[in-house]
Amino acid sequence: MKKTILALASVAALAGPVQAQTYPARPVTMVVPFAAGGPTDIVARIVAEHMSKTLGQQIVVENVAGAGGTTGITRAAQSKNDGYTIMMGHMGTHGAAPALYANLKYDPTKDFEPVGMAAGTPILIVAKKAFPANNLKEMIAYLKANPDKVNQAHAGIGAVSHMTCVLFNSQVGIKPTAVPYSGTGPALNDLVSGQVDYMCDQIVNLVTQIKAGSIRAYAIASAERSPALPDVPTTKEAGMPEYEVTAWNAIFAPKGTPKEIVTALSSALDKALDDAPTKARLLELGGVLPSAKERGGEWLGAFVVKEVARWTPVLQASK
Repeated sequence: MKKTILALASVAALAGPVQAQTYPARPVTMVVPFAAGGPTDIVARIVAEHMSKTLGQQIVVENVAGAGGTTGITRAAQSKNDGYTIMMGHMGTHGAAPALYANLKYDPTKDFEPVGMAAGTPILIVAKKAFPANNLKEMIAYLKANPDKVNQAHAGIGAVSHMTCVLFNSQVGIKPTAVPYSGTGPALNDLVSGQVDYMCDQIVNLVTQIKAGSIRAYAIASAERSPALPDVPTTKEAGMPEYEVTAWNAIFAPKGTPKEIVTALSSALDKALDDAPTKARLLELGGVLPSAKERGGEWLGAFVVKEVARWTPVLQASK
């Protein structure tokens, strides 16, 4: 009898490691909390394609949009923590959401197992073609002199274009009329037609219009110029070094997902980011890839804590 009990105990002890070693045994779902075709969705599909090869099972992207991305993240966070449901969070869902949604059903700093940073997309400060400023300093001077006359477009509360311009406006010291739209497309259309004055948004949404001369780009809020728009100065070069922000995208798993599975996912992500063709596709979008020190779940977890602390006071003040 004792031998039987010991044997069963040994099998139970080995069950966890064996399960992790065989992971994944079936396709993995990656929840993207935004509509297909947006920047976060594009990044997710690019890295998921290569991760699937490494893991030996397909990562299937599922788009669950709504409430600034919090609908999809809430659903994914409440999924079984067996590694078969993961999610692509971003600056809004895991940085700004606590300040924007009073009844948020998850805590970005506690309710997830961070897997790793995927890629970021730098923010551009852009304006209508006829905006009366030749550079960022002149733009800021005009905004300060005419705070009641200018209006700023954004793609809805919680959107990257909303949050990043709230930060920009707070640093400039103005509160312009904010014009919300149902998405980036309608907002950008009105910027091109001159019905709104300026906006802040991700480079991937703006490159085509900037190159066509339909709108004016004053600066990119990154440490270095983007190869996609080499003539656009950084905010530091343009005289506003304090405004540096990137719309980051990162992979998370539900809280309690086994460490071995999180490590396997993190390793697969690293291999995707080190793959030359995958890197090229992300860089062509104007993406910024994480450095060696910005890899892995430990760094991402600490980064999320900093992001929540960064965005909460800015967004609360804007209310």
